[in-house]
Amino acid sequence: QVQLVESGGGLVQPGGSLRLSCAASGSGFSLYAMGWYRQAPGKQRELVATITSEYNINYADSAKGRFTISRDNAKNTVYLQMSRLKPEDTAVYYCKASRDGTFLTMAANYWGHGTQVTVSS
Repeated sequence: QVQLVESGGGLVQPGGSLRLSCAASGSGFSLYAMGWYRQAPGKQRELVATITSEYNINYADSAKGRFTISRDNAKNTVYLQMSRLKPEDTAVYYCKASRDGTFLTMAANYWGHGTQVTVSS
């Protein structure tokens, strides 16, 4: 069982920066692929960035060049550094932990409750 708590959201002006954190409780954090997703009002939840247990990273096109995902396994935390923010980045940002199934464990997905990011002047 993994519990995820996002933090760092808030109100920021266009062009500004924000760093989101996702703190995980439970065991085996280093084995999980972590991701950031976001959902704007009236829209579907969408992928922002992922980082695997082997530190492979992928970004949505909207995030490339502006956002950086990282993880600190010693702190059981994944981060999303957001720069040059735009109004269209406004959304609730969710943290996700994913574990592939093995012969010993079942695959699992865990979600945080989200943190609001509002980009507005």
